[in-house]
Amino acid sequence: MKRALAIFAKTPLPGRVKTRLSPPLSPPQAAELYRCMLLDIIERAAGLEADVVIFYEGSAEFFRKAAPDALLVHQSTGGLGLRLEHAFQELSGRGYGARVVIGTDSPDLPIAFIEDAFRKLEQKADAVFGPAEDGGYYLVGVRDGYGAVFQDIPWSSHKVLETSLRQAEASGLTAALLTSWYDVDSYEDLLRPSLLDPCNGAPRTRAFVAGLDLAALLAADAV
Repeated sequence: MKRALAIFAKTPLPGRVKTRLSPPLSPPQAAELYRCMLLDIIERAAGLEADVVIFYEGSAEFFRKAAPDALLVHQSTGGLGLRLEHAFQELSGRGYGARVVIGTDSPDLPIAFIEDAFRKLEQKADAVFGPAEDGGYYLVGVRDGYGAVFQDIPWSSHKVLETSLRQAEASGLTAALLTSWYDVDSYEDLLRPSLLDPCNGAPRTRAFVAGLDLAALLAADAV
């Protein structure tokens, strides 16, 4: 079965990415963090036995330089559900069977988790989800159709995964779950020890976080 790993990404511009981290980070700092996370993910994805496809927002030129071996597809317009449907349709049209989508918020996501997602799809699961600690998911994959999995979902809420699983069941799809992980979305997430682990596979993100005086940033934000 032909594999595709799709990465949803944006050009790392100040004020356009990681806005929930500004403050305490400045918009340029938040954009640099996003750039580090994105480049770490692209580099690690290159080691998978799958074709990498970047569904991007913003400048194609940035991604041509950042991921010269990846297929680039501009993201469709509309909400996240519509964009996910478009991505899976696009990949199906290109002949991919096992199709997995991730974002850029989990730079130290173990590659073994993504491999497990492909295995579950190849072992006949119709869909696979990687549960995030906030009630969403860090990964979603499908093998054939996706039914109503991306419809009527309360995006950006703690009910995303729960509702998605319910939609999968209503669509007659067998869904498998991966090990839970986390997204880097808030100041508290930057304090996670795993982001500074030398073995986490995200060297740019690790160096950026290590260079921040997080206590000082938080104190300044509280003033």
